[in-house]
Amino acid sequence: MELLLAFLMVVLKALLPILFDKVSEATTRSAQDGVLQTALRLRLIKRVRDYGWIFLVVCITGCSMHTIYVPAGEPVRLRETIKNAKVWVMDSSGELVAGKMDLPEGWYCLPDEGKNYGQP
Repeated sequence: MELLLAFLMVVLKALLPILFDKVSEATTRSAQDGVLQTALRLRLIKRVRDYGWIFLVVCITGCSMHTIYVPAGEPVRLRETIKNAKVWVMDSSGELVAGKMDLPEGWYCLPDEGKNYGQP
């Protein structure tokens, strides 16, 4: 056992100086390469400054609205008043007439399943 430990100590004493020289060369080399990467950093900063607003616009517009699928024929309740909505209304003789009206918040809207869907 002592012989094995003595052998390991000899090997480590021989290898450690070689390993430390390689480590110090690597840090020196990477420090020198850092000077060369300053130009790369400046180019990236310029590119972000020039085109970063596109990323910002995409992020802002993509996160502000959620769309919910409503199956055809299902009624929905209005969350806010719709001003001057184009509607079809019946006159006194039962004829459909084009008109405009405000649809108040809280009203329910549902499709007309009759044969004249969407037209007078």
